[in-house]
Amino acid sequence: MGHFSSMFNGLARSFSIKKVKNNNGKCDAKEAADEMANEAKKKELILKSSGYVNAQGSNNLASVFSKRGEKGVNQDCALVWEGFGCQEDMIFCGIFDGHGPWGHYVAKQVRNSMPSSLLCNWQKILAKATLEPELDLEGSNKKLSRFDIWKQSYLKTCATVDQELEHHRKIDAYYSGTTALTIVRQGEVIYVANVGDSRAVLATVSDEGSLVAVQLTLDFKPNLPQEKERIIGCKGRVFCLEDEPGVHRVWQPDAETPGLAMSRAFGDYCIKEYGLVSVPEVNQRHISTKDHFIILASDGIWDVISNKEAIEIVSSTAERPKAAKRLVEQAVRAWKKKRRGFSMDDMSVVCLFLHSSSSSSLSQHHHATTLK
Repeated sequence: MGHFSSMFNGLARSFSIKKVKNNNGKCDAKEAADEMANEAKKKELILKSSGYVNAQGSNNLASVFSKRGEKGVNQDCALVWEGFGCQEDMIFCGIFDGHGPWGHYVAKQVRNSMPSSLLCNWQKILAKATLEPELDLEGSNKKLSRFDIWKQSYLKTCATVDQELEHHRKIDAYYSGTTALTIVRQGEVIYVANVGDSRAVLATVSDEGSLVAVQLTLDFKPNLPQEKERIIGCKGRVFCLEDEPGVHRVWQPDAETPGLAMSRAFGDYCIKEYGLVSVPEVNQRHISTKDHFIILASDGIWDVISNKEAIEIVSSTAERPKAAKRLVEQAVRAWKKKRRGFSMDDMSVVCLFLHSSSSSSLSQHHHATTLK
């Protein structure tokens, strides 16, 4: 449990920077996490727009780009937080793809609340694992692994974020929602949590020496067997419209609404009782020197670009900070060829490069930089 103790001690020092007292006189971890987010913003370590983040001395470089489609306001948004939770070896990245009349508000709300909530829950569960190393969260005699701690943190965070969204006084998420695809890099381990149909793809070198794509997430569509079974078991319906063959949607039992093209999402309370869930799939991967970068992208990209094409576009981009923008531009061209006559979807990408590049002409920057 030594690594838990050192992690907890470091995090405790970070949280003690700003001691926040609640009415009971106890330290409020949520407020402390929010305070850490504010500190990160002041240091320009959080990016919420198109641009890139490359902190001094960090192995990480994150490139971000988002483009509005042809359906109205851009309902996609993204976030990168370098030094996540004041931990030098951590970075948080996320893509959020909203839908419905209030989708852009829902996506931004989840983007803004999830990192701090995750940090809060991670700190609480890490403290419990450190102080009671022989007990898991249910009190049984089993030690928690680092992955267990992140998974439980994500599960609790997503449940809390969805519950808070339902009771938000200024956002109507009854017929609107958002996906959330996020990753946390902690040292040489990546934790991936996915709610919805955005996708994470890793570029790695195969044993034969070629760059190959490894899909890290499932696209949670309603026709996936386990998803369809859950939805039908909750009295929801799954079928395609006649003019959209192959596009499976979720419907209420007795109404032609809402026709949601994914099986997991935040919001969309009109079908939460009919099988839609906001439970994330959480995975981990240990990073090796063969792993080059991870692409997080909304479904607008994957509708027209294959995993293989995506990693080839990013790897062939001369300047890493421009990688996300180039992938979006190529996807726009592909959409016009492959989906002529269909309104282009919003497209958003985060490219997280996992190792510093000594051959890169890019100088080190201290903060987030916005692309013009």
